[in-house]
This record gives sequence, C-alpha cells and structure tokens, in this order.
Amino acid sequence: MTAEQFISKDYSFTIEKGRFTWSSPSNIALVKYWGKRDPQLPENPSISFTLDNCKTTTTLSFSKKETSSNFSFEVFLDGEKKDDFKPKIETFFKRIEGYLPFLKAYHFKIETSNTFPHSSGIASSASGMSALAACLMSIESALSNTISNDFFIQKASFLARLGSGSACRSFEGDLVVWGTHKSIVGSNNVFGIKYPYEVHKNFKNYQDTILLVDKGEKQVSSTVGHNLMHGHPFAKERFKQAHNNLEKLIPVLKEGHLDAFIKIVESEALSLHAMMMTSMPYFILMKPNTLEIINKIWKYRKETGSKVCFTLDAGANVHVLYPEQEFNQVQEFINNELAKYCQNEQYINDKIGFGSKPVNNE
Repeated sequence: MTAEQFISKDYSFTIEKGRFTWSSPSNIALVKYWGKRDPQLPENPSISFTLDNCKTTTTLSFSKKETSSNFSFEVFLDGEKKDDFKPKIETFFKRIEGYLPFLKAYHFKIETSNTFPHSSGIASSASGMSALAACLMSIESALSNTISNDFFIQKASFLARLGSGSACRSFEGDLVVWGTHKSIVGSNNVFGIKYPYEVHKNFKNYQDTILLVDKGEKQVSSTVGHNLMHGHPFAKERFKQAHNNLEKLIPVLKEGHLDAFIKIVESEALSLHAMMMTSMPYFILMKPNTLEIINKIWKYRKETGSKVCFTLDAGANVHVLYPEQEFNQVQEFINNELAKYCQNEQYINDKIGFGSKPVNNE
C-alpha cells in the first residue's frame, strides 16, 4: 500500500457550496502505537477497540472563493470560535493538499463538538481528525462521483492519519489494525483496516468505562511523546514487544481467552507509560488516583474471579474493560470503589462500536 494511490485525478463536477456532517468515535488501543516517523508512519503496529459513545460530530460548511492562493477556514468547538485550533488544522491541510487539490478553492467553516472532555486522554484528536477527514472525503466524492465505499474509507483513514496517527483507526469497528504485521493480511502503515480474522463471542459488545481521573489538559502532547521515542534506549525492544503482543493476541481473540487478553492489554498499558518515564525528558502522566484504581482492579479481580481489566492512553484516565455479561457487577464495583478516585466522581460508560457515520448530509 502506498500513498500514491490516493492522489486525486481531475474532478468531473464543480460545487459552489455545501455542507457535510460526520460523527466519528474515539478508539482505545489494546496494543499501543508509540513512536512514529515522517510522514506520520507508525514504528510498530497497533490494534484498537472502536468506541461508541465517545465521539466527535463535525459539520463542514464550504463555499467557493474567488481566489485560491491560501487556505481559508474558521474553527468552532461547541459553538465557540477556537483560533488556537487553527495551527493544527493548517498543518493538516498542508499535509493533505496533494491528495485533495480543492482545499484552497473553498472557505471552510468547521463546527465540532465532543461527547467527552477535550484533551483529557480520550483521544479527541483521533475522533476529531477522523470526522473532519470524512467530511472532506464527502466533498471529494461529490466532485468526482466515482469513489467506492471501500476507497472512501481507505482514503479517509489515510488522510486522518496525517492529522493524528490513531485517527486512522476510527472509521470501522469493532477492532481495527494499523501498521504492517506479518501475520495480519492487508495490514499496512498507510491506513487502518478492519481486523480480518475471527473474533470470539466473548469480545462482542465489550464494555469500556472511562474513569475521568483528570479532565484537564495533558501534561505532554502525544506528538511530543511520540518524538521522544527517537533515540530512546528501549525503543527497538518496545517495537518488537508490540509485534509479539499483537501476534499473541490473534489466537486469544479467536478462542476467547480472557485471562490471556488481560495480561496482554494491561502489560501494553504499563509499557506505554514506562516508555514515557524512561525517555529524556521524562514524564509521569499517571496520577496517584490512577494507581489507586489499578490496585483496586487487581484486588477485585483476585477476590471475585472477574475478567475486568484496565488500559491507559497517554494520560491519567483509566479505561476499565470487561465483558458485557459482567456489566451489572462491574458497575456496582465502579460506583462503590472506583468513582471516588475520579474528578467529580465522573466516568463515562462506553462500549465497542462500529465507526464513523454521516449525519444529516445535504
């Protein structure tokens, strides 16, 4: 798979103005992507659960300009103009201009909203960039009228990756792989693919309750964190570990081995944070309450035999993963034992979902 396949040919139609709306979910990686090289290519493969409730809805309005010398856009979050978002969008547009040649021909109004706190470790850049990429692909589809559904998803994933690496994993569900892995047919570094193999019923409708330990801005951005892998003394072994863990996960997903699943997922989460703690400069993104929650989960699992486990993104919040049949018991455990460690005792119940979708397009 190469980027050249996504270079646009001449368009068949012209459009003066319009509007598209897409809803796109966040995702939570089971095997983590940490470390990248230009242009936004992963140093190791990853696999993620696509979420359902934690999502971004973006409306992209566009109108033809008289001149096409510069990018022209404005950004709104929850109805409030956000000029501080513009540098990231401008960088994104520069990266994808060669694949969407209409970008300078229009003025864009980007209106977006999240169902979860922005920049708090719930991958708002993943859901936000994937929703925006889908809107842009809707424009290209209208201009060309020859784009298949499969190509639409592949190119949208490719474009989103150039804005935020993990965004390429938000278009389909319920499991998505990004990055070349020798044992996964179709896996590649250019865009995410739906996991192609059998998944046991134990993992259907898997639950993810996100404990909001810290809803503030992350201490270090994901971009800075990824860059710290350059020259990291343990980087090569970490990349090898990710390949090996994904290899181990294939039979686990097929056969439904929840204990093996727990070991891989929790090890991956702790490995991610270990890499940040051993980089230079070094960071500790977990909070004291993050550790309290982890220890409570381990104690509860030992005492009850539950198959509940945790994973973490590059932040303090804890994703509590568990089978659907344990929902009532785990909810009671969260309310009684874990909620007190969350900011304002707030958490979000989510589950595995099915990716991006258009909303009221016209």
